[in-house]
Formats: sequence, structure tokens, C-alpha cells
Amino acid sequence: MIRNPDWWRGAVIYQVYPRSFYDSNGDGIGDLPGVTAKLDYIASLNVDGIWLSPFFTSPMKDFGYDVADYRNVDPIFGTLEDFDTLIDEAHKRGLKIMIDQVLSHSSDQHPWFVESRASRDNPKADWYVWADPKDDGTEPNNWLSVFGGPAWAWDSRRKQYYLHNFLASQPDLNFHNPEVQDQVLSDVQFWLDRGVDGFRLDAINFCFHDSKLRDNPPSVSVAEGSIGVRQENPYAYQFHKYDKTQPENLDFLRRLRALLDQYPGTTTVGEIGDDHSLQTMADYTSDGDKLHMAYSFDLLTEQHGADFFRKTINTIEDKLTDGWPCWAIGNHDVTRVTTRWDARTDQQLKAYMTMLLTLRGSVCIYQGEELGLPEAELAYEDLVDPYGINFWPEYKGRDGCRTPMLWHDQKAHGGFSDAQPWLPVYENHYSAAVALQDEDEQSVLEAYRSFLGWRRNQPVLLKGDIKFHKSPEDTLLYSRSYEGETLFIALNLSDNPVTIHLPSGSAQVAGTPDFVGGQWRGQKLQLEAWGVDIARG
Repeated sequence: MIRNPDWWRGAVIYQVYPRSFYDSNGDGIGDLPGVTAKLDYIASLNVDGIWLSPFFTSPMKDFGYDVADYRNVDPIFGTLEDFDTLIDEAHKRGLKIMIDQVLSHSSDQHPWFVESRASRDNPKADWYVWADPKDDGTEPNNWLSVFGGPAWAWDSRRKQYYLHNFLASQPDLNFHNPEVQDQVLSDVQFWLDRGVDGFRLDAINFCFHDSKLRDNPPSVSVAEGSIGVRQENPYAYQFHKYDKTQPENLDFLRRLRALLDQYPGTTTVGEIGDDHSLQTMADYTSDGDKLHMAYSFDLLTEQHGADFFRKTINTIEDKLTDGWPCWAIGNHDVTRVTTRWDARTDQQLKAYMTMLLTLRGSVCIYQGEELGLPEAELAYEDLVDPYGINFWPEYKGRDGCRTPMLWHDQKAHGGFSDAQPWLPVYENHYSAAVALQDEDEQSVLEAYRSFLGWRRNQPVLLKGDIKFHKSPEDTLLYSRSYEGETLFIALNLSDNPVTIHLPSGSAQVAGTPDFVGGQWRGQKLQLEAWGVDIARG
């Protein structure tokens, strides 16, 4: 019996990057049994579920986002039985499990692609996006890869180009072929039958391409929420009109939703990297027949500050209408938020945490975010991410946010593994280890635990509307309202004390965790630098 099929509304999902979480067998790589071993820690955070980054069979050219078998576990992570154990143990602790489903592309080592590239007339010849060269032998059009250079790779067997929006070893599936859609939906069902509670859908707006292969026009400026926006990457120089986010994708998402509706209590959250990401989020989550939730890269950039946050949140609220957002300020693809937003004190981190956890929508928290970990600085010879290697030194890639989790400050490799880890443990992370923060009631970790524990019992934060109110520069003041109850959230996002005038009748502190609370003078609230407070209306 499903007690709450809409558990995902307002839920907090903890993202685990398995190869960097905990190594159970001493090979230097985290694994599924390692996640199972740390479930009590995850449960102690008072989150609702876990998002597992890919663990499928893969040559690991893009560390699991190049899938060679959608129905099996890569041996470095364990076995299907290990996954079943993880599901069972998580459910015993009241934790949902969402897995990272990569639908738009596979590995070039997947049997489907091996067969597809063998000839132009085999049963899977049309399962991938193939195109003839131009008369001069060059690529079919001007589309670019997110990882740099043309999005087309030459194949000498078929004497054609194939499309790859990411690495050349990640050929794009041809979703215009109904057989491909049927197959990937069957693979999704395989995991539903094993008991997963939902899916984080990687690059979900990349499934379809323009069947006419028309050239993308140039981009006048870098747009909101897009990916590959760094100026050293030519991907930012195009307006991506034809290589992704095609209208046919909506019908496929309806098919996907119809499948999940057969499994009550399951959910989806889509990753949207697009030139008009907010509109795409609205399109993909509207009418209750496509994605349950979506998030974009809008809060995953270096832009921050009260004005930016207010504009972004209001724009999403205006566009989403009946859709549901999922907020994230960090993940495995971007510089850690502590570094990206220049958080120099624990109080700054707590202010950003309070904002994240009081917005309307669901939330994803990336492993280590609850510790306040900064971005790791790695030497070039330590890099393994092809993205960073390709654009070094202007862009150092994603390895700096993927280094091992710090469990203990007095153990080798931070307690992550008995062996040399696949990425080095960052020396500056030891002072933020779980073992140290566990003993400190003022730590960032304890702030997350206490706030999340309080939040899960506040229906107004889980389901309520949001409205911004006038407040001084570098501050945010907004209210959340639900069934006659209102909370006012005040945030000082500056280094200077500030006085905020609250609306009438809102001067009662809301019984929040200890670090939340300013000084009240009637309807005036005095906040110290990076101070926060919450009051009931």
C-alpha cells in the first residue's frame, strides 16, 4: 500500500555519487555495498530519498553516463543482488531510491551500437542518428558537442557520421524510431519492477533531434540555464534550436509518465540544460502528464546574490504555473557551491541552506554539501574527467566536485577507502570530516540535520505558495502560505547587519533550529551579517 503517492512534493533528495561515497572492498572506488553501509548516516540527515548517480555496466569514459548495459550493475560497483539489498535496506529506513537514467545516448560499446554501425541494413541500423557527409566530406551540419568540437564522428564501416551530443564514445539514440522508444521504456520498467521509487533523467531534453538536420543559428548572448556556457567552449556560441528540445519529446515524456503511473508512488525529475530552460521546465512538467519535476542549471552557475535569486525564482514561478520545480545549488557536474558562491563562513553556508530548503518545490542536495566542502584543487596529472582535460587550464573540469567523501579526519584517505582512491582526497577537506562535525552542535552538518528535521513537519514549506516582499538591498524576504498558515523567511545575504520591516502580524519566531533567529523590535527584524530568521504570520 502506498501511503503517500505524492511523497516527492516538497521532498529532499540526497545525491550519492557512488564511486566517491564509500569503498567497501578496498579497491579505491566507492560501490553499492558502500552506500548501503552508510544508509544510517543518510537517514540521520532527515532527507526523504537518495538519488544514485549511474552504476550501470559501462566502459566509464564518462564515468557511467556512457551505458553499455541498461539492465546490469558494473562490476566495480557490485552486483544486481547488491542493488536489491540497497533498495531493501533503504526502504527499511524510510528512504526512497531514485536512479540516474540516461536515455538520450548510450556507450559506443553497447551491443545496440555495435550492431548499428556494422552496416546500413541491419535490424538496428536506424537505432542511432546516422547521416551522410556533405559533398566535401565534412559533417552534416554545424551542431557542436557539449564537450567541445563537432557533434559528429565519422564511422569508416558505414561511411557515415553519427551524432554525439557529448563524447564521441556516447552516440545518440534515434528517438524518431518507435522501436528505440519501446526499448528504453522497457529498460525503465526493468528497474521499476526491482522496486525503485523514481528516476533522475539525465539530459532529458536531448532525446530528439531535428529530423531535417538544420544548422543551429549563432547565439547573440549566453542564455539562462544553458549548459556549456563557458566562453572557452564553442558550444556557447550557438543557439541550440535544432539539436535538442524538439517538440516530439513531449509525446515521449507522456509515454514515460503513463508507464510510471502504473507504479503508484514513483516519480521523475528531469535535468534541463537549454537556452530557454525555464520555459522548457514549464513545458515538461505541465498538465500532470509528463515529468513530475524538473530542474535547470539556473542556480548551478557562478551567478548569485539576492537580486539574482529573486529574479530566477520569480521567473520560474511565473512560467511553471501547474508544474513543480526541483531546486539544486550543487551536483556532480559543477563547482561546489562553497567555492562557486564564495562562502567564507559557516554562517554563509547556513544562509544558502535556509534559502534552498524554504523555496517552493523539492530539493536535491549533493553529497558533501551538508559538510560545506569547498571545490578540491587538483593537479593536471590527477584529472580523469575528459571535459577538464580537453579545456585545461581555462576550465578544470568536474573532478574537483567528485573527490571522495570525508568520513574521518584521523583515517587514511579520509576514511573513504583503505586503498589509494580513484581521485585524491583533498587535504583541505579533512577539517570538515563527518567525524568532526558530528561532535559540533554549531557545525554545518548539524544545521542541515536540525533544519531538515524541523522542515519535514512544516506542511507550509512542503506544499505552500511563495511570495516575495519588499526588503533592503542584499536581502530576501518571502512568505510561504498553505491552508491558512504563513511563514515569513528573512535572509541577509551580505556582510553587514541589516534591519528588515516585516508585514503586519508576522513578529512571532517560528520555533526553528537554534541558528535561525534575529532580534525583534515590533515589526522590525535586525539581522546580523548572513543572518536568517523565520516568523509565523
